Amino acid sequence: MSPKSPRWTRRGMLGASVTSLAACAASPDRSLADEPQAPVTRAIITGDEPGFVTLTKDDFTNVNCDPDTWSWDADNVAHCKGTPVGVFRSVKQYTNFEVVFQWMHLKHAGNSGMFAWCPPSALEGLKPGQLPPGGIEIQVLDLGYKENYEKDGKRKADWFTCHGDVFAVGKSQMKPFPPISPNGRRSFPTQQRSRGINQWNHYYFRCINGEVRLWVNGEEVSGGNQCEPRTGHLCLESEGAPLKFRNIRLRELP
Repeated sequence: MSPKSPRWTRRGMLGASVTSLAACAASPDRSLADEPQAPVTRAIITGDEPGFVTLTKDDFTNVNCDPDTWSWDADNVAHCKGTPVGVFRSVKQYTNFEVVFQWMHLKHAGNSGMFAWCPPSALEGLKPGQLPPGGIEIQVLDLGYKENYEKDGKRKADWFTCHGDVFAVGKSQMKPFPPISPNGRRSFPTQQRSRGINQWNHYYFRCINGEVRLWVNGEEVSGGNQCEPRTGHLCLESEGAPLKFRNIRLRELP
């Protein structure tokens, strides 16, 4: 299955219509349906659409971080100091849903992410310094992470990217969309769209019937299907570096 899902924006429809009508004028026997239609992959979801709710501090609970690892300001921006490694999970579990959020790394080579469908069993007994052995991770990496990894020239960053990898963690399962990492577990992004340190990035991801798709700064780039389990918690990840999350909005789907 291709990671692309055809979507039309108003601008895309107008452009296609003008081209099609011009062609029909030159050849009256041709119909609009005969014209080739290029898929539009730009996300038009902002989180302001009906049904989206803003997630606040009250919608999450600490799992294995320090009490001050996560803090929320008056503008509902979540601040993570990055230590200890651990997660902050949603109070509710979700099955079919979509999420919009923005993130910004505050330190070069920062690492973080958001887990979807993290089962309760993967959160039981976690100690500070541990991450859940389950769920689908939506990777949040600063561009400097790859730079640091390859700095001495002795190793190649061929098993991850900094632009929105999606992959199953621990006992969870997912069939990744191509391009796929060498070990076959990660869906690599089709485009490199992430911005660097101290810049906001926009993520929109959709989880439906065991399929997850991720848009980075407006374009669909990665995902997978056949996910198991396909119900669980959202988790915000603390993984050694300070960063911010804001405008976390979720819409539950049938």
